[in-house]
Order: sequence, then C-alpha cells, then structure tokens
Amino acid sequence: MYRTIICGIGMGSRETAIRLLRRAAALLDHGGNIVVLHVIENIPHRHPMDLPEEFETTAMAEAEKKLVSLCRELGVPATIEVRIGVAASMLVSAAAEKSADLILLSSHVTDITDYVFSSIVEKVVRRAGCSVLIDRRPDQPQEDEAVF
Repeated sequence: MYRTIICGIGMGSRETAIRLLRRAAALLDHGGNIVVLHVIENIPHRHPMDLPEEFETTAMAEAEKKLVSLCRELGVPATIEVRIGVAASMLVSAAAEKSADLILLSSHVTDITDYVFSSIVEKVVRRAGCSVLIDRRPDQPQEDEAVF
C-alpha cells in the first residue's frame, strides 16, 4: 500500500511502539522502506537544570539502541533515525526528505497543554505533504513497559 512510511515513535508505552511497528510493516509495499523516527525535544542550553554536555549524544545513542533492539525483536526491517528538535517539524521534514507517502503516529490522552500549544499530531496533520495515519488506541502504560 505504501512505499515509504515514517513511523513516529515517541515516549509512549512499549505496547504502543509495538503496535505502530506492526502496523507499519503490514501497510508497507513489497520492497518499501520504514523509517522509525524518534525526536528528542530541544533543551535550551541555558536551561536552569545542569545537564551534562553529553546529554543529547547519550540520549540519542540510547534511543537508537532501544529502537534497533525492538525492531529486531519484532522482525521489522527499518531504518532508525533519532533527531533533536521540535517533534512535529522533524516528522514533517523527514517525510519530505524521504518522499514518504505515509506518516504513522499514535495519539495520546488530550491534556491542557494540547489546548494551549496544540498537539504534535495536530501539527503534523496540518503540515504534512503526505497521508497521516493516527493510531488512537489508548494504552495504560506501566512503569516497566515504557520504551524510553
């Protein structure tokens, strides 16, 4: 059905990540490409917290390691990309760069910040130049099930 799928995996539960990866694999054309994208939101360098200088590098390496392991465990062949930036912008940019014909995301329970800032999913839907599929199945994440 789809030649190139950007599968956005956030900080949700492991169950959500598994469901998204399996759905991406099921929707992929023979010979197609899945790009699993995880975005680490920008942390201003003048943030009041004292973070080690290597925080971003370490976070990126750890996220990539976990995603590679999960894809291998599920037998889902995918290219893993971890970027730093604004999640919605990075997802839309990646889709344009890769000429993707689908972005696959998961929604979450709406909270007050979504009304004030709008959600990542909403921004991607508005800006994407390709189809966007939103998995709306709510999970009840447990501490030991988190992907990140």
